Amino acid sequence: MYKISELAQKVNLSRTTLLYYEKLGLISSKRQANGYRSYSEFDLQRVKLLQQLQAGGLSLKECQACLEAKINRAQLLQRLQTLDEDIAQKQKSRELLSSMLGMSSMRDWHQATDKHAPSAHLDWLMTQGFSEKQALRLKWLSKDMNNHEQYMREFEFIFDGLDRLGPSSTDDSIKALSSIPVKTGELLEIGCGKGVTTIALAEHTQFAITGLDNDEYNLSCLKEHLAQQLPPLDHSLPQIELICASMTDMPFSEQQFDVIWSEGSAYIMGVKQALESWKRFIKPEGYLVVSDLVWLTDSPDDEVQQFWLDAYPEMATVASRQQMIEDAGYQVIDSYTLSQASWDNYLLPLQQKANQLAEHVFVSPALADLQKELTIHSKYLGQYGYQMFVLKLRH
Repeated sequence: MYKISELAQKVNLSRTTLLYYEKLGLISSKRQANGYRSYSEFDLQRVKLLQQLQAGGLSLKECQACLEAKINRAQLLQRLQTLDEDIAQKQKSRELLSSMLGMSSMRDWHQATDKHAPSAHLDWLMTQGFSEKQALRLKWLSKDMNNHEQYMREFEFIFDGLDRLGPSSTDDSIKALSSIPVKTGELLEIGCGKGVTTIALAEHTQFAITGLDNDEYNLSCLKEHLAQQLPPLDHSLPQIELICASMTDMPFSEQQFDVIWSEGSAYIMGVKQALESWKRFIKPEGYLVVSDLVWLTDSPDDEVQQFWLDAYPEMATVASRQQMIEDAGYQVIDSYTLSQASWDNYLLPLQQKANQLAEHVFVSPALADLQKELTIHSKYLGQYGYQMFVLKLRH
């Protein structure tokens, strides 16, 4: 026989807990002549069995039911499912904490967070010490704050020497330009990159052109290109000013530009946000030219749908984009899909560079990510593509 203090010590429980178990009828004591409770070996074993059942995740009420009757299999299966769900959630929590400590990747977390809360995600990345440029690149490229610097070094190594960072062609740009009745005034190109389109616009218009990009290296390539090629071609070409700044915080006056031009870069801040944010810099009844990756079919194959759901979750159909444009206060005056030549200008040099780097050792998944995208393009291009939208601002 055991006194309550002895039983409590053997099962590592408090006297209060044992008294509560006795009140529930899980154990029973006998009163000695001196009034003290005493418990049998059966009570000891009963408490140990109860502890084992609780270790299996059962509530005290469920433990009592198991002790007093045949096990309710359906009830235990339900409890098992609940535990599995709890374990999965705790595993996610562990993986997040592990990745935040630099012990594993955060790619999946960044993708999911950016899908559900893109603005808050960007703001949070900047509070972690990333510049806006770094944060935007992290959102869209590396998707892993612990491996971002290495990823970007390798990404830039892959694209070193390539003129285009996305599909484009002079013919497709000039086609959009032909839809705009004005050819003089001020034009802002957002996300000008290394300036392939900038130079085409300069050669075919008399706009005073401002090229904006947040990558100083790209702008230095454009400056060098302008210095080497434009003067010999035509000394009468319009002025081109280059500014390194963010598209989300542009240092311009309201209603400064007759035309804003942005090929393949509005997605960085979100097309909807770009349409709203850039509006104030356009003169009354001025123009906005943007291109964006869109679905060209309502029933894409599962593999390509999943790929772009991860890579560009805001990707929409042409009709959806046009509705967004109209809701934002613009009139669509022309819209067309970029030609195969635009894709060839981008993909052929990139594929050649990727082939050359096949034996190079990469620490980050930069090349693997790129090769996966190239495979998707080779299999499914045509189910999606870039759409050029020529818009007039309504007032």
